[in-house]
Amino acid sequence: MASSTKGEALLPRCLNLLAVEAGCDEAGRGCLAGPVFAAAVIIPEGFSHPWLNDSKKLTEGRRDMLRPLIERHCVWAVATASAQEIDEINILQASILAMHRALDGLSQRPEAIVVDGNRFLPYGDIPFTTIVKGDGRYANIAAASILAKTHRDEYMRALAREYPHYGWAINKGYPTKAHREAIARYGLTPHHRLTFGSCK
Repeated sequence: MASSTKGEALLPRCLNLLAVEAGCDEAGRGCLAGPVFAAAVIIPEGFSHPWLNDSKKLTEGRRDMLRPLIERHCVWAVATASAQEIDEINILQASILAMHRALDGLSQRPEAIVVDGNRFLPYGDIPFTTIVKGDGRYANIAAASILAKTHRDEYMRALAREYPHYGWAINKGYPTKAHREAIARYGLTPHHRLTFGSCK
């Protein structure tokens, strides 16, 4: 599926056009509560969309419109590392663990991996490349950023119904003033990261 919108350029599908390449990204690294989510996406030839970009540059509406298109037309998987795992091994290692788990979930084994950021650990013998701000440079990383973000936001909205005092439906677990004040007033939940900021 390809489409175009006036004034919006298409990102390159991937870095290695001659390989089956998976793009990886995560969402939720800076939160006080909830898992870190990661996604891996292989975009097939012929699929493109002008809105594919770093999820942080998109409106919630555009992210929600792109998610089913990505899930319908691409090979993808989403995985998590829990708040407890984040506390045990630190957020960087937990983010990489979640990306490895997402790669484990792909129905097609990639021949190459590209990762948003500058840190990653080897995934088997598959060559990988880290790219700072890669989610704004390659469509497969952008697609991964969108899936990680939308799946995590959905999870936090559901969790907010169980823990309504913390505003997670709005702040998604990030350290907003209202979230920090709720921690001070109501204490911590099993979903808070005990090694983070206001949770310490």
